Amino acid sequence: MNDLGPVAWPPAPITTERLVLREPGVRDRPVFIDLLASPDVHTYLGGPRTRDELERELPEVPERWPGSFVVELDGAMIGQVLLRRATEHHRPAAAGKADLGYLFLPRTWGFGYAAEACAAALDWFDGAFPGEAVVLTTQTANAPSMRLAAKLGFTEVERFRAWGAEQWLGRRAPVPPSG
Repeated sequence: MNDLGPVAWPPAPITTERLVLREPGVRDRPVFIDLLASPDVHTYLGGPRTRDELERELPEVPERWPGSFVVELDGAMIGQVLLRRATEHHRPAAAGKADLGYLFLPRTWGFGYAAEACAAALDWFDGAFPGEAVVLTTQTANAPSMRLAAKLGFTEVERFRAWGAEQWLGRRAPVPPSG
């Protein structure tokens, strides 16, 4: 995966009804370690990494690149929304498209934060890259992620097997440029 390409970064923080999406900072590193080391978060993502490994390898400011948003609730990081260019995606329907990903702390699941944050990040993307489609890949066994994809307007392009499980590839139609 590569960054999105030429875009003004970071944008001003994006505020929703309950959340703030902003660029990652030094203070977020412990939460990134929690996210990446969590067996619950990584059930459908190939498994967690060890805390020791993350402590050694994670930079002081993790995930600092265009399209990487920290999601904050009441001033504390609860997750991350990612938009990256899928240049190396093995599925032709996804190659070169922007790819949406998200990670949230398990204690925040079930409150609609992922839907709210992803919708805000997609709105930002539509303004920054008008007329571009976005793709999302998830395991079909990940029912909450499948529901979120539908809620965000992704429709199935194909199913395929990878990493020992059935995967779902969805596409969100491009929003036409305004004007």
